Amino acid sequence: MSQISSANPLQKYAPWLYAFWKFSRPHTIIGTTLSVLGMYLISLGDSLGDQSFHPTSVFIPLLACLCGNVYIVGLNQLEDIGIDRINKPHLPLASGEFSIWQGRAIVGTTGILAIALAASGSFYLFAMVGLSLAIGTAYSVPPIRLKRFPFWASLCIFSVRGAIVNSGLFLHFNRGFPIPAKVWALTAFVLVFTFAIAILKDIPDADGDRQYNISTFTLKLGQRPVFNLARQVVSACYLGVIAVSPFLAGVNLPFLILTHLLGLGLLWWRSQKLDLQDKQEVARFYQFVWKLFFLEYLIFPAACLLR
Repeated sequence: MSQISSANPLQKYAPWLYAFWKFSRPHTIIGTTLSVLGMYLISLGDSLGDQSFHPTSVFIPLLACLCGNVYIVGLNQLEDIGIDRINKPHLPLASGEFSIWQGRAIVGTTGILAIALAASGSFYLFAMVGLSLAIGTAYSVPPIRLKRFPFWASLCIFSVRGAIVNSGLFLHFNRGFPIPAKVWALTAFVLVFTFAIAILKDIPDADGDRQYNISTFTLKLGQRPVFNLARQVVSACYLGVIAVSPFLAGVNLPFLILTHLLGLGLLWWRSQKLDLQDKQEVARFYQFVWKLFFLEYLIFPAACLLR
């Protein structure tokens, strides 16, 4: 009785939707949504753009990117059921909430929808979605399965989240080149920041990765060196934006500098009390770093619109 009353309402009244929400990996869905909206708002605030605000302009690229997101994370879960039973037993395939057939149906449907929607948008949107799906497939599926190799696994994650998504979305919304310096600055920030996310995510997953021979930086270098490296990388991202801010046209300089100083301070404050031996605490810190990632897609558009 107490378990039912404390359950998530979606879990209680719509268990399939709740399972699908977990299957879609909510933190990646939020990141994808904010990246689409953020690049759209930056294109609006850019003097090179000539479009006016129209919510329907966002619908096709947002839906295409969300479908692509579900395809990529779902495909990874289909290939990692055994690993997830150790590292992430709450995921629907690992827990048995979804059958393998259901997982394949969702992945196939969302993959087809992502390509079809992107093709109806623009060449840039189609190229961005298609390349992202191709890299996501190579990341998870044998015989390539790039996630087995730390360097290539990290490269897959930060190249898609950083360079491909940001540049592709801006080119779509801006209807082509040129790409202004502020977009390159955000792209560089996200590119490097995502590397930190890519190596941090493996710290709490060491047991399952070791058992299934998935080579990660955590298994090669140890938890503490990987954690320190990730923190230094994120710090470099914030300091880098602060350093180049005076050279970026079309942004509110004081706002951009102050918000990045705040982000840097929050990172170090939160990391000081982290116990790397506590998997749940490490997982919470990983989600905190994702929140900093989300925040960047609010900060940069605001700096462009407040100029």
